[in-house]
Amino acid sequence: MSAIGRREFLAGLGGVAGSAAVIALGAPEVGAQAPAQQNFGPMDQSVFRPTIRPAKPGAAPSMTVLERDALEKRLKCQCGCILDVYTCRTTDFTCQISPAMHRDVLRLVEGGYTGDEILEAFVETYGEVALTSPKKEGFNWAGYFAPAVVMGTGAVVLTVMIRKWSMESRMAAVAAGAAAKSDSTIDATAAASADELARLERAMRDDH
Repeated sequence: MSAIGRREFLAGLGGVAGSAAVIALGAPEVGAQAPAQQNFGPMDQSVFRPTIRPAKPGAAPSMTVLERDALEKRLKCQCGCILDVYTCRTTDFTCQISPAMHRDVLRLVEGGYTGDEILEAFVETYGEVALTSPKKEGFNWAGYFAPAVVMGTGAVVLTVMIRKWSMESRMAAVAAGAAAKSDSTIDATAAASADELARLERAMRDDH
């Protein structure tokens, strides 16, 4: 059996995930349009756009090889896959987009540009989709804090509900105990009254 490439493997995973979603959510109604799936097929080479900047005066490399590789992990390959530039160019040797983006990174590093400046250059070329995660500024902050806010709110609501249920349980137990005590008192009073009546009847008979 011939080996399959990473793209075919990812495509297979996409199909399995889509099938699982259909099973979990139910098949769409007849005539309903199925949701579009991400394309892991052959990349479109036309999506590449050079990211070029003139070298700074007296430029020297702005970072080490390891720092450059770490920077490329913050850049998303534009070939249509879900990988960063570094991972794509080192695992999918059929991709021509990530190596081309890598060459642009090399030129910018040699040109003396810092990591932030290089990221900004790619954003100017491709837009925010050039980044593996949105910049932490403006409306993008919501993407970082919204999950934490939702989880925090849920935890607070759950705590309040647990305390409410616990209080209701304690109040029900106290009420049940009070009712039981009241019943016992009534029974004791009734018994005492019966004894008194019996003594009264005996006393009346003795008098006669």
